[in-house]
Amino acid sequence: MNNITRWDPFREPQSIRSFIDRYFDEPFFSAPQRWEQRSESYSLPLDVIEEEGQYLVKASIPGVNPEDVEITLTDNVLTIKGEMKQENERNDANYHVRERRSGSFIRQVALPMAVNPDHVEATNENGVLTLHLPKSEAAKPKKIAVKTTVEGKTAHKSNGAAS
Repeated sequence: MNNITRWDPFREPQSIRSFIDRYFDEPFFSAPQRWEQRSESYSLPLDVIEEEGQYLVKASIPGVNPEDVEITLTDNVLTIKGEMKQENERNDANYHVRERRSGSFIRQVALPMAVNPDHVEATNENGVLTLHLPKSEAAKPKKIAVKTTVEGKTAHKSNGAAS
């Protein structure tokens, strides 16, 4: 006996979409990959935290010599660049997986407020570069007192009483 299936116009596009999704999820070549380390540029992972009087920037740079890192601040744009040097390659080694990166990195972050470049501090501890960027005095918010007027006269508020 034949089964009769009701035609659903949305089923065909869904099946085509799932076919395309599967096609791009599978590798193009089924041959084993060669694990080669390439020297290329990569992005630097970091956190930017705003505190009351400063920005705190933490960047992960494990294995990077602090002398190989350059930090600049121009027009509220923080730039961190450097290079992860490649270890001496062993030609006789039979690598199964080789994922550790080498090469240059660069990261730029636009800060929302001006910072005081004369008081920036940078430390490197356990592969974490920490930058303390104090906000500029001109950029810090200032409290403005609100004066009230009563019948055209300015009343000053002190200790909760109008004078």
